[in-house]
Amino acid sequence: MFEWSAEQLMVRDAVRAFVEKEVKPHVAELEHGDLLPYGIMRKLYTTFGMDQLARDRFARQLEARRRELAGAGAHQTPTDGGAPARQGDGGAAAMTLIPIIELCHYCPGIVTAMGVSIGLAAGTVLKRGTPAQMERWGLELATMEKIGAWAITEPGSGSDALGGMLASARRDGDGYLLNGSKTFITNGPYADTIVFYAKLDDGSDTPVRDRKVLTFVLDAGTPGLVQSPPFAKMGLHSSPTGELFLSDVRVGRDHLLGETEDEAGGGGRESAKDNFVQERAGVAAMALGVIEACLALSVDYARERTLWGQPIGDRQLVQLKLAKMEVARLNVANLVFRHIELSAAGKQLTLAEASAMKLYAAQTASEVAMEAVQLFGGNGYMSEFRVEQLARDAKVFQIYAGTDEIQVTHIAKALLGT
Repeated sequence: MFEWSAEQLMVRDAVRAFVEKEVKPHVAELEHGDLLPYGIMRKLYTTFGMDQLARDRFARQLEARRRELAGAGAHQTPTDGGAPARQGDGGAAAMTLIPIIELCHYCPGIVTAMGVSIGLAAGTVLKRGTPAQMERWGLELATMEKIGAWAITEPGSGSDALGGMLASARRDGDGYLLNGSKTFITNGPYADTIVFYAKLDDGSDTPVRDRKVLTFVLDAGTPGLVQSPPFAKMGLHSSPTGELFLSDVRVGRDHLLGETEDEAGGGGRESAKDNFVQERAGVAAMALGVIEACLALSVDYARERTLWGQPIGDRQLVQLKLAKMEVARLNVANLVFRHIELSAAGKQLTLAEASAMKLYAAQTASEVAMEAVQLFGGNGYMSEFRVEQLARDAKVFQIYAGTDEIQVTHIAKALLGT
């Protein structure tokens, strides 16, 4: 695949029209915290029938999960939220990525809030949950009736998310007592449903780093669970981020994902790693959206802004900036197209490939956005010209879903076979 198909371009244009009408006029409200993103997210889903598509897909996932558990391989990990990978999934991948790209022309934060709720929270429940858990939490998350959070990062762990995790789950009768805190949690302040990772504290001498990682599903309002107000941040203001505090939160075994302490069955380390791959591919699509927006704004500005009696676009140094932005756009677009092609072939990126894709796209988006600010000069530093916001938003691409430095380690280890 080297370009969008005619059908995909029709979808792109429809989504673009929605974004121009429903997102663009509200960017200032979203930026200043006067408007939460969830109403826009839900309107996008209903406008394009994505909620009904999610219900139809859920029915297939649920049936596939029931068949899987009825067979011998009860703890095999499905690759498509409960359904086996198949030829032709590239179309679904394209339809998922197109809204991401278009939304990121104006508001990358909405994509982050939506991606965590749908891709990480709902995705984890639908891939690893029992049929009862899928029906209890998965469907409402998948259709965006409920907002989800995915809680793995802790104040003292950061990039060492799994090894440095201190949140604990201790058996208590027929359930568990959960304790600990999480930080940098997207949707944390307002989430209805939280996918929460914790280390099993079974009273043994096993070092904390080596203990099993269990996954739980929590409901907002559970006694002992506190959701903080939103953080003040450098960028992504439209994506609420906060902390979670758990103090002797008691849950039944039905809240343990998969209702098993077997990490291969319920999640834990493997479910987190599965999510890393999808999350990093999504960041590349977000980066493409930011690059496209910065390039379009810069081209328009280079044509309209005059100095010494001529458009600045006539100057070679400005032309060089625009040319480099276009090269960056082509490169990141090709990475996104490759991901779609692999999906069409029923394949998935390896962790190293997803890391390479994310590393390049994140760095490139940040560089392009900062070059756009430079091209705009003093105007680029003003919020009304938008490149200022996009530069702030793009920076986090190099931090969340694994920092640049973490991506490098995954790529190098794969190359070295270590």
